[in-house]
Amino acid sequence: MKNQYIFHSGRIIPLSRDNVDTDQIIPKQFLKSIKKSGFGPNLFDAWRYEDEGYPGQDNNNRSLKEDFVLNQDKYTGADILISRKNFGCGSSREHAVWSLMDYGFKVVIAESFADIFYNNCFNNGLLPIKLPENIIEDLFLLSEENKEIEVDLIEQIILCGGKKLTDFDIDPFRKQCILEGLDEIGLSLKYSEEIKQYELKREKEAPWIFNTDE
Repeated sequence: MKNQYIFHSGRIIPLSRDNVDTDQIIPKQFLKSIKKSGFGPNLFDAWRYEDEGYPGQDNNNRSLKEDFVLNQDKYTGADILISRKNFGCGSSREHAVWSLMDYGFKVVIAESFADIFYNNCFNNGLLPIKLPENIIEDLFLLSEENKEIEVDLIEQIILCGGKKLTDFDIDPFRKQCILEGLDEIGLSLKYSEEIKQYELKREKEAPWIFNTDE
């Protein structure tokens, strides 16, 4: 996640459902690719289209379900998703996060998240925010009015029109990783010099560990 996410302004897409599982977010037939891109057109595929989708299909020729929120002109360009309890449950596919990000979502807000999905969000730079039910209801009302909200990650607050709506909690370590744009690999590389020095020290202390000769 880049520095633009320190303070992000955007409109809300409301998905008023509990237990949105990862197979609904991105169906299993689209999991063959590991490129992290190209999944956006098939996000919520079964809810979004009249027919069953398959990889490589031209989505421009598919019939849309007009009542599904992603297909409503009102929410074109909105990049904050709001849902209810246990978002991201089901199998632990990282593709679910990739598809949300490829569609364009920057923030996902819900009452609660499945643990693996929640961790995958941070590992990929998507900001998940947990909020109590009464605040979620307020945000659903704002989404109906197509109001823009602001997410201030530094201060950990959400605003609308400059007025504070709520605070939100986030683990300090995860917050710092998002602010610095670091995933688990990037975090390790941040300490590459210290790791190298440790390996050199260990090689002197226990050279047999590093002996790869047959």
